[in-house]
Amino acid sequence: MSAQLLDRWRTLTGPGAEALGLDLITRYGEPHRRYHTAAHLEAVLDHVDALAGHAANPDLVRLAAWFHDAVYDPARSDNEERSARLAERALPEAGLPAEAVAAVARLVRLTVTHDPAPGDADGAVLCDADLAILAAPPEVYAAYAAAVREEYAFVPDDAFRSGRAAVLRSLLDLPSIFRVADLEEAARANIHAELDRL
Repeated sequence: MSAQLLDRWRTLTGPGAEALGLDLITRYGEPHRRYHTAAHLEAVLDHVDALAGHAANPDLVRLAAWFHDAVYDPARSDNEERSARLAERALPEAGLPAEAVAAVARLVRLTVTHDPAPGDADGAVLCDADLAILAAPPEVYAAYAAAVREEYAFVPDDAFRSGRAAVLRSLLDLPSIFRVADLEEAARANIHAELDRL
């Protein structure tokens, strides 16, 4: 259990939501996760903090970061929707007003496409933070790609290569992978290199 993560949760939500924070941290520690772990959550939160000046509602973006991979089953395609529904159920109990809950759930759902609409400052910050790993140094990127492959160990190699390539190409097809962060060139180089390896 990450004490540092729990401290960040307390700072964000106050003392009344500690049980929810503990539940979320436990979820990110599930044994089937290799990349979508507490370390990923911490990295996304760090990037949100770095980009917070670009957000309209940085604390709502931080809450969305906490929930964006809260439900993660590699065998399912509806993880973002299930994570958003978890936020819709849990956050009202933590005292968040309905409008804020709806904003958090919308942001979580946006991580399906990572394609925020023009002018969606909060969506841009969350998506950039979630995708920042794509612009990591090549050896860090390689470790990320290997961890994703481990999460999909149940998928045969040919099917994984095909599916992974489709995901990577969908990112390359975006007009810009990043809306706020200056990471485009490094990310595109890493993605092209992974496609070559596939």
